[in-house]
Amino acid sequence: MPRSMTIDIVSDVTCPWCAIGLRGLEEGLARASDAVDAQVRFHPFELNPDMPPEGRNVVEHLGERMGVSPDQLAANRKTLKAKAAELDFAMATTAESRIYNTFDAHRLLLWAQPSGRQQALKRALFEAYFSEGENLADADVLVGAAEKAGLDGAEARTVLASDRYADEVRQEESLWQQRGIHAVPAFIFDGKYLISGAQPPETFEAVVRKIAEGAG
Repeated sequence: MPRSMTIDIVSDVTCPWCAIGLRGLEEGLARASDAVDAQVRFHPFELNPDMPPEGRNVVEHLGERMGVSPDQLAANRKTLKAKAAELDFAMATTAESRIYNTFDAHRLLLWAQPSGRQQALKRALFEAYFSEGENLADADVLVGAAEKAGLDGAEARTVLASDRYADEVRQEESLWQQRGIHAVPAFIFDGKYLISGAQPPETFEAVVRKIAEGAG
């Protein structure tokens, strides 16, 4: 019988390695489905908490923040697109793409958690941003992602029009930072084992199998 396992993922929805890492984990879990029955939970991390709602051009923003040239960023995009394609995820970012504020997206993800549709919403948000180039600070985009994930669009819009889950997002962000998470994605298995950064499916498969064996 597969053993139950909890996997906590700390990530941001405009983080390309977070999208790639989730796809790697999902594939790894599918390969290890005979050994592990995993419950995946998502927790907020904002790479750009001060980003205005209209966002900023990705080349300008990362150039200023990280000191990298447009040519370096172009090379990085090429690498990311290739990694994503290997995992059947379409990453269509360009030099004209923008980075957006993700606070409301994280509020919506916390709202979705009890429904069992949180992971589907996370995937829909990644697709909206990386595959479709949508503005994740736009309520219509967020509602559309919620509906795509099988959630109630009207209820999602009500949440977004309020300040619900705002305090919870801030508290969770602070909690995970206090626990030493300062870069994403971060994967925590059964509350004890940490893997930082996106990993290929075979790595995730090996990790969950080893943890499951140890639990036996």
